[in-house]
Amino acid sequence: MINHSEDDESLTKPLGRCSVFYYGIGHMLNDITSACWFTYLLVFLTDIGLSPSDAAVVMLSGQVADGLTTIFAGELIDRFGHFKVWHIAGSLLVAVSFSSVFGGCLPCKLIGSDSAKLQTIGYSVFAAIFNVGWAATQVSHMSMVNCITLNSTSRVVLASCRNAFTMVANLSLYAVAFVVFNVVGAGTPAAVENQYRWIAYISILIGSCFVVVFAIGTREPRLKLEAHVKGYVRISWMYWFKKILYHQVALVYVLTRLVTNVSQAFLAFYVINDLQMSLSSKALVPAIIFVCSFIVSILLQEIKWTSQRLKGFYTAGGLLWVLCGIGILLLPRNMNAFMYILSIFIGIANALIMVTGVGMQSVLVGRDLNGCAFVYGSLSFMDKMICGVALFILESYQRSTPELHNCSPSYHFFSLNRYALGLVPAVCALLGVIITCSMNLQTPILVPLEEPLLG
Repeated sequence: MINHSEDDESLTKPLGRCSVFYYGIGHMLNDITSACWFTYLLVFLTDIGLSPSDAAVVMLSGQVADGLTTIFAGELIDRFGHFKVWHIAGSLLVAVSFSSVFGGCLPCKLIGSDSAKLQTIGYSVFAAIFNVGWAATQVSHMSMVNCITLNSTSRVVLASCRNAFTMVANLSLYAVAFVVFNVVGAGTPAAVENQYRWIAYISILIGSCFVVVFAIGTREPRLKLEAHVKGYVRISWMYWFKKILYHQVALVYVLTRLVTNVSQAFLAFYVINDLQMSLSSKALVPAIIFVCSFIVSILLQEIKWTSQRLKGFYTAGGLLWVLCGIGILLLPRNMNAFMYILSIFIGIANALIMVTGVGMQSVLVGRDLNGCAFVYGSLSFMDKMICGVALFILESYQRSTPELHNCSPSYHFFSLNRYALGLVPAVCALLGVIITCSMNLQTPILVPLEEPLLG
C-alpha cells in the first residue's frame, strides 16, 4: 500500500541539477526557430520582394494557427496526458516545416509562378504548419513544470532554467546569422533566400540535438501519471474563468509577450533603418540582449521565491523597460553606439519579466494539475492572437513610414520603428507592472534548490 504522506514529501523535495538541466534544454528547437521567426521573418519577406502588408499576412497566419493549436493541445493533454509524445511530435513538425518557411516558396516552384499573391499564400501555409508544431511543443513543455514537482521554488527554477536556454538558443541563432551574413552574399532575392535557408538548416540541426537529449534525459512526469491512475476529475474551464487571479496572470503574461515579441520583431528594422548601423548589428545588438538575459536568468534560479519577490522583480523589470523605451524613442542617429548600452538593460529587463511572469503561472496552477495544460494553452492562445494582430497592424503601416536618409544625424524622427520598439513595449511593461501590483499571490513553499546550477 502506498504511503501518501511519504509520496507527497518526495514530490515537494527540491529538484536536482540534472533534472533542471534536462528540462531546461527541451524547448531549444522551439526557441531558436522562434528567434528566427520574430527577428528575421518580416525582414526576409520584404527583402525578397513582398510588400510589408503581405509579409504581415504571413506572420498573422502563423500566429493564428499557433493560437488555435494551443487550445486544442492543452485540452487533449489535460484529458490524456503524454507530455513527451506531444513534445516529440511537435518538434518533428517544427523541424520538417521550418526550412520551408525560409527556404523559398515551394508552391511557386511547383506551379512556375512568382506572383505576390501566390508567394503570400505559399509562405502563409508553411508558416501555419510550422506554428502548429511549435504550439504543441510549447504547451506540453510549459505545462510539464507543474507535474514534475510540487515544490514551488523548484517550479520557478525550472522556468528560470528554461528561460536561460531560451537565451542560449537566441545567441546560437545570432552567432549563426552573424557568420552567414558576413560569408554568404546577398545581392539578389535568390541570394537572400540562400542566406536564410542556411540559417534555417543550421538552426534546425542545433535545436534537434537538444530535443534528443531532452527526450532521453526527461521522464514522463510522475504526477500526471498518478493523476490518471487515481482517476482525478479534470478541472473545467469555468473553474479558471471564475478566478480573478487567472485573468490577472493572463493579462500580465500577454503584456510580457507583447514586450518581448514586438521589440524583437522591430529591432532589426530600427538599428538598420533608423540608426543606420552596420548590417552585422542585426545580429550583434540582439546577441548582447540575450547574453544579458542569459546571465540574469541563471542568477535568478538562486533565489528563494516568495509572492512578494515575484511581484517585486517583475516590477523592477517592467520599470527598467519603460526607461529603455524612452531611450529608444529619443536616441539620435549620430549617437547610435548607445544602442549597445541600451541592449544590456533591455536584456536584463526581458529576463526579469519573463522568468517572474511564467513563475506567476505556476503559482496560479498550484496543485490543480488536471487543468494545468489548459492554463498554459489558454494563456498562450491569447498571447499568439494578440501578438499576431499587433504585429500585423504595425507592419501594415510600415510602408507609410517616410525615408530617413536625408534627415539630420542628430534628429530623432519618430518613425514607426521607434514607436514599435520603444513606445509599445514600454506601455505594455507599465501596464504589466500596474496589474502585478494589484495581484494577491499566495506565498509558495520556501524550499531552496538542492543543487543550484551555479553550485
